[in-house]
Amino acid sequence: MKILFFVSSMHAGGAERVAATLASAWAQRGDQVTLVPSYTKKGSLFYPLDSGVRLTWLADRMGWLGKTWFASIAKWFAMRRLIKETRPDVVISFLTNVNVMVLLAARGLDVPTIVCERTNPSVSSSAGKALVWLRRHTYPWASLVTVQSQDSVTPFQEMVPAIRRMTVIPNPLPPELAEPVTVRDAPGPGRRRLVAMGRLMPVKRFEPLIKAFATFAEDFPEWDLYIWGDGPLRPALISVVQGAGLEERVFLPGRTSSPWEELAVADVFVLASEVEGFPNVLLEAMALGLACVTVDCPSGPREISRDGKDALLVPLGDDQALAGAMVQLMTDPVLRGVLGRHAAQSVRDRYALSEILHQWDGLIASVQQPKSQEVEA
Repeated sequence: MKILFFVSSMHAGGAERVAATLASAWAQRGDQVTLVPSYTKKGSLFYPLDSGVRLTWLADRMGWLGKTWFASIAKWFAMRRLIKETRPDVVISFLTNVNVMVLLAARGLDVPTIVCERTNPSVSSSAGKALVWLRRHTYPWASLVTVQSQDSVTPFQEMVPAIRRMTVIPNPLPPELAEPVTVRDAPGPGRRRLVAMGRLMPVKRFEPLIKAFATFAEDFPEWDLYIWGDGPLRPALISVVQGAGLEERVFLPGRTSSPWEELAVADVFVLASEVEGFPNVLLEAMALGLACVTVDCPSGPREISRDGKDALLVPLGDDQALAGAMVQLMTDPVLRGVLGRHAAQSVRDRYALSEILHQWDGLIASVQQPKSQEVEA
């Protein structure tokens, strides 16, 4: 099978990691995969790819027009030429802005297209008015639109009512995390770590997380908070840490190329986001056997945690409950061990790469058959 896979970039990020995982898995089993980062400034490859994946930077095919006001037109021509040259069995696209351009470029070429939303569109503000308008008018051209969680289906159907087919497909676990891991059942020597990860931006709610930690930090002098990631809020978050007098207890070490190693030395993982498309880092922390605290934000945490059975699930915006859940895990090593073991087994069963690839096979096969007019639940 020939798969033409468009993404925005291959910088560090959840969508990029999933793209690398899927493309590599398809190539390893013998599919012909062309992965196309469409970012006009090109950038670099952050995640490793299987040697069988053909990596094509769209910027290299846009010429000098890609650096002018005509970049969007140049991108359209470059995408359309690539689709014609590749003659794929299916085109797959990640992220709203890429999806819209791919649908415009593929219009009239009679190639099945699957476009994938990577956040919950009904609560995300990442798409401006023009992109929202374009999405509403181009997504009905897609053979299939996917979202990452069940609670995105109804609101997105209301936003783009003319979509022909829509379904849910979650992200897979990276194959490196598919095997069981050893979980610590009792405290060991040294300091303890609460860990969070993500881009340092308001939607991740790291400032409320730091303030929640500050409410009990004095009572737990052996515990520190590490927030991995980078972004525009770094100066503001450093000021919050300094204002709370927690410079030696709260750390912002920046972006890491080895997130699993950092998670593996943690004791508790915390997700405090206002909204997620599908929180890969929560899934990965659970797979590593970490006891987790997560807010019940749209979308993903409730499904991943099985309604709070495999992680402590707290209401969004209730920072007192967030602090209480962290304290509960910090004071109970037995609960940490039990919750971590259950979490690891649960997500490995449900989100194994082989299982998600099987679901993708079904979706790809379905768009190569007569199209259904029904929206799938």
